[in-house]
Amino acid sequence: MNPLVALDAGARHDGRTALSVNVNKIALLRNTRHLGIPSVVKAATLCLEAGADGITVHPRPDERHIRAGDVHDLAALLARWPQAEYNIEGNPFHNLMRFVRELRPHQATFVPDSEGQFTSDHGWDLAADGERLRPLIDEAHSFGVRVSLFMDPLPDAMPQARAIGADRVELYTEPYAAAHGTPQQAAELAQFAAAAQAALAAGLGVNAGHDLNRDNLADFLRAVPGVAEVSIGHALVADALELGLAETVRAYQRCIRAAAAS
Repeated sequence: MNPLVALDAGARHDGRTALSVNVNKIALLRNTRHLGIPSVVKAATLCLEAGADGITVHPRPDERHIRAGDVHDLAALLARWPQAEYNIEGNPFHNLMRFVRELRPHQATFVPDSEGQFTSDHGWDLAADGERLRPLIDEAHSFGVRVSLFMDPLPDAMPQARAIGADRVELYTEPYAAAHGTPQQAAELAQFAAAAQAALAAGLGVNAGHDLNRDNLADFLRAVPGVAEVSIGHALVADALELGLAETVRAYQRCIRAAAAS
């Protein structure tokens, strides 16, 4: 591992899971008109002022939501918030590495999306792509950027992720979210807990994201060990239509605190 990239960099000193707000859906709404509203930077500022620990963006090549200019504007904003982190997600074989090279965010999350994919829906197949990912992980490390790999909750894949140089994995949580409140919930949580334990044992940090919300977040964090960060966008922005962005961020932080307390 590059000595510039500390495994626990970005983890909260109190051990509590960090909340990174994905602002893609703010950009999606803005892009339906040519008025520049709502402002992605203003929305991110409100989230940070309300206690978000970081901001996430996933700029896709077609710029259907976050645009290249937004990525740069948010980098300038985060430079004024040294206590917060900037996480840029995307496929490193498409457009992600350009932003890594130019902006050197705190974290780059490598996601195996196709160019026209509707939303992220699976993790990396490291048997197929691991050796192609290795030099890009090394390049990100040369800039001091932490690398997280978007992964399905497969315990056996975690040592592979570490072997190619990843610092963290982001567990793809949609299967858990779909099972929440059903008889399958316990089995899904057990699978995610096993994957997280395997990641930690391999020396990886653990992130999580996709379809986490106010109803299922605390249950997930109670059951899955060592989650350093959750990235939440769609549900958080939807909740903000009712509660407002600031109160929504505070509500998600209450979920995180409740899980930590129990």
